[in-house]
Amino acid sequence: MKNWKETLVAPTATLFEALAAINRSACQIALVIDEDMRLIGTLSDGDARRAILSGHALDQPIHDAANPSPTCARPGDRPSDLLRLMRDRGLHQIPVLEESGIVVGLATIDELLHATSRPEEVVIMVGGFGRRLRDLTRNVPKPMLSVGGRPILETILTNFRAQGFKRFWFAVHFKAEIVEAHFGDGSKWGVEIRYLREEEPLGTAGALGLLPHVPERPLILTNGDLLTTVDYTHLVDRHIASGCDATMAVRDYEVQVPFGVIKDVDGAIETIEEKPVYHSTVNAGIYVLSPSVLGLIPKRERMDVTTLFELAIESGLRARSHRIDGYWRDIGRVDDFQRANTDYDEVFP
Repeated sequence: MKNWKETLVAPTATLFEALAAINRSACQIALVIDEDMRLIGTLSDGDARRAILSGHALDQPIHDAANPSPTCARPGDRPSDLLRLMRDRGLHQIPVLEESGIVVGLATIDELLHATSRPEEVVIMVGGFGRRLRDLTRNVPKPMLSVGGRPILETILTNFRAQGFKRFWFAVHFKAEIVEAHFGDGSKWGVEIRYLREEEPLGTAGALGLLPHVPERPLILTNGDLLTTVDYTHLVDRHIASGCDATMAVRDYEVQVPFGVIKDVDGAIETIEEKPVYHSTVNAGIYVLSPSVLGLIPKRERMDVTTLFELAIESGLRARSHRIDGYWRDIGRVDDFQRANTDYDEVFP
C-alpha cells in the first residue's frame, strides 16, 4: 500500500496541511487520526475542493470539512470485493482498519487493479460529429468535451479501468487526431488503447468490422458520450451466465406530457388525464456482444447496432436486455452537458 502513512494527519491540521499530505502521498486522500492511530475521518481531494468553494479557509482546521463516517475495509478483504465496493460507492480509496479502529493501511484502486483484471475487450465509439451540440463540437469531438474538468471519454475510460478492464479500442473519425494525441497508447492510464479509424462514418456498429480479429470472448461496445456508474462487470457476467449472444443495457425512461390529455370519440370527451407520465424501456447505449454476433458484421460497411440486433435475432441467435440503474446521462444536448457538469463532483468524486 504505497505511501499510505504520508496520508495521516491530526484533527488539528489545517486544510493547507491536509492538502499537502494529499499531494505528498499521491493517494488523493488524507486520513484524520487520533493519537492512538484510530481513524476519526477522511478528507478526499473532492472534499477539499468542496470545502474551499464553501468558504473554508486554508488556515482553518479540517475537522469540519472531513467525512466522519467513511467507508472502511478490514485486513484480509479480497481485492475483488474491495473493487466492487469502490465501484458501487464511487470511491478510489478505502482505509483499512483493525476491529479496534486503528488504521493499518489504505486500499487504492490503482493497486487493486493489479490484483483484479478483466480479459474482455472494450470498444468505445468516439467518431461522431455531435451535431446537436454544434456550438461546442465544431472543433472538438463530443467525447473530448470537458465535464468535471476532464474529457468525457477520460471519465469513461477510468470507470472501466476501475472495474478491471484494460484492453480498449477507440473507434475514431471526426477530429480523430485530438483523441489520439490525448490518449496515445493508454499507458498513462495503465491500459492498452488501439484505434479503429473510420474513413467514412460506419454507424454505431460498423466500426466493429474493422477489428483485425474476432475476440474469443464477448466484448463490450459503448457510446463515447455516456457518463454512467453502471456495473460493467456485472453486465458481462450476466451475459455469459445467460448463454445469450447479444445483450443490450436498458433503463427506465419517463416523459410527462405538460398538458391535459383528452380521449374523445366523435367530439364527445370520454376522459381527461392531467399531465400524464408515460414510462418506456430505452436503449442505454451499452452492449455485450459474443463472437457469434460479431461474425455478422460486414467489413467496412455502415451498420447501426439496432440493425445488428435485428440481424442476430433473424439469424436465430439469442438477444436479451439487461436493466441498469444508478447514474446515467447521455451528453446529447446542451442541457445534458450543463447538467452533467453540475452533477459531476457528487457522482464521480
